[in-house]
Amino acid sequence: MARYRFLTFNVAHGRGPLPVHQSLRSMVKIRSNLLKIAALIKRLKADLVAVQEIDENSRWNGSYNHLTFLSEHCGLPFSAMGLTNVRGGRYPLNYGNGVLSRWPIMHAETATFGRSQLGDKGFLFVETEVAAGRRLPLINLHLHHVSRKQRLLQAGILMKFMTERHKQRAAHWVVPPILCGDFNNPPHTPDATAMLLGFCEETNNYTLLPKAGRTFPAALPARLLDFVLLPQECQPVHAEVVRCYLSDHRPVLVDFDLASPA
Repeated sequence: MARYRFLTFNVAHGRGPLPVHQSLRSMVKIRSNLLKIAALIKRLKADLVAVQEIDENSRWNGSYNHLTFLSEHCGLPFSAMGLTNVRGGRYPLNYGNGVLSRWPIMHAETATFGRSQLGDKGFLFVETEVAAGRRLPLINLHLHHVSRKQRLLQAGILMKFMTERHKQRAAHWVVPPILCGDFNNPPHTPDATAMLLGFCEETNNYTLLPKAGRTFPAALPARLLDFVLLPQECQPVHAEVVRCYLSDHRPVLVDFDLASPA
């Protein structure tokens, strides 16, 4: 069995835990906070990291690629960016979801739930080659933060995507896709988290993690909004909400075992 350590974290554009918009934070403070996030990833010894609200080139927080910056400072050499908001011009805003990996990322696709405009959510699908010819598929998503109706529609789009990609690409996979990210709703309500879990359980005995804890807001957590869904081939060993104050969300850390190739 090979053991993997996985982290999902909404990094809130690098602005930190305070409810202050990133455009009102100094570039020095944002860079300092990103360095702390990179140090956390390094300290936790994560193999795969999924981040939400990560900027590629946004005027409001420095106009540089935050995912590349994290990669350079956390020791994970491979990355993929999935932009869900794209705006050029004099005030560019380009951000979305990202993945950092210890292993090569062999395939990546991005889907936006809207029109790639300000505030739109979406997901990033990647395949990492964890061993020769063995690809681990991962979907990193960010659902609507207010509207249940929108979240359910977004979950439907994702379910259709998963069905199509399974038909097209499952031959490359060692397991069905791991799902993770900021779901923006708890699992015990009739909302998108429960809907996605039910969909995944139609074909596989998925596990929703963490079982306990709260991720939002980071300073005084009241709700559990961030999750990892593991297929049955990934045997969970440990899951926790990591106590830190580097974003308005707390990250979720999961260790799991996966059978090594024969």
